[in-house]
Amino acid sequence: MERTISGMMGKGSVNHNTRAFTAKNVDKERSRDNVEFCHSDIKEVYHTLFDEALERYNAKQKRSDRKIDDYYEKIRRGKQEKLFYEVIFQIGNKDDMNVQSSEGQLAKDILCEFMEQFQKRNPNLHVFSSHLHMDEQTPHIHIDFVPFICNSKRGLDTRVSLKGALSEQGFKGGTRGMTEWNQWIESEKQELSKVMGRHGIQWKQLGTHNKHLSVLDFEKQERAKEVAELEQTISGSKEELSDILYQQIRVERETEQIRREGEAIRQEVSELSATNDLLKEQTETLAEDKEKLLSDNTKLAEQQKRLQQEINKMVQSKEVMERNIHAYDEDVKWQLAEPGALMSAKAYRDKKALPLVEKLKEIVKNLTIKCVQLTEQGKKLTAKVGKQQEQISRLTDKVMEQSNTIDRLQEKVSDLGRLECYFGREQVQSVIEQSKALEQAERADKRLKRSFEMSR
Repeated sequence: MERTISGMMGKGSVNHNTRAFTAKNVDKERSRDNVEFCHSDIKEVYHTLFDEALERYNAKQKRSDRKIDDYYEKIRRGKQEKLFYEVIFQIGNKDDMNVQSSEGQLAKDILCEFMEQFQKRNPNLHVFSSHLHMDEQTPHIHIDFVPFICNSKRGLDTRVSLKGALSEQGFKGGTRGMTEWNQWIESEKQELSKVMGRHGIQWKQLGTHNKHLSVLDFEKQERAKEVAELEQTISGSKEELSDILYQQIRVERETEQIRREGEAIRQEVSELSATNDLLKEQTETLAEDKEKLLSDNTKLAEQQKRLQQEINKMVQSKEVMERNIHAYDEDVKWQLAEPGALMSAKAYRDKKALPLVEKLKEIVKNLTIKCVQLTEQGKKLTAKVGKQQEQISRLTDKVMEQSNTIDRLQEKVSDLGRLECYFGREQVQSVIEQSKALEQAERADKRLKRSFEMSR
């Protein structure tokens, strides 16, 4: 049995991976089958990895404006590195490894075994969140990590660097098709194929004739091709190379203004696109919160109705007590009779006064007990109503806060629309593509220059 292996860079949505919100393609009934390998707060991870290095760095700075207060915020706001990276691995597809089939369960076991040694194989990639999803069509694993290097010569001696982290693990940059990332992905696919082999599944590789070529051999082959291409390029005259360099300088001068404008537009589009994705996630979460708040308000209304009924019963009890007390003033049986003409004081005391006093004492005792009970019950009901009023107030504040958040996010989406209306969606995309093409041309030009210098 043969199956393909997919390994790609993910968007890095931790809320999606942890199912803090549920997308449309997710079956909630199967979310209980998901596997969480680890999940830590990324800010705490940054404190653990970089606080000591940050303290050493700041101690060396003589100027206060060069000190870094929060390394997490510096990376978040910077452009050189991302806060973290995500890689996704999957075996097969929905047709041959469907999550609801026995093959899908086998894929789950293989991915779990693959994940057991992932951190050990990649000591420079600190994994802080990893989840295997069984509630979509095909089992796959999300691995989020912070890449770092030690003993750096610039900046913090321990700092974030994807290129440096992969380099320290033995993956050196080669051709454009075999970057450090691509080499590392290929190596991890090889590790995954070994686990598959132990379970009787072979790796079905598509689009390559080098099916059994190792990563290092493939890298050497690509480098050899590149060297051959460079030798062919520089075989012409030095005058031709000089003409190419002159034309490159002229193009750079003509496109400098476009580069600056394109960079500003690309940054704005990137930020607004990220804001748009965040808006979609938060809109789903807020919709769920809204439903919960409405449900909580309904329950509180029912509880208040029951409390009001209990208070009405207490009022009725009070009215009954008042009617009984009024009877003590007027009813003949509760009046002390006048002594008879021939009745002695002792006989009057024993036969008239004492029996009435005993009856009154019993009534007073029962009324006192009832009064205490009603008082305590009233206190409890009052306290309960107070707590519910506080809870309603908190829920109301939360609804207002979420409404404000939605308004701000909608404004960001409007900004993205204005940018596209002003420049045109095609023009914005064209500027981004031009910037990418210029960057590739610069890299090719540098390689040509180095080769030319070496050939002289």
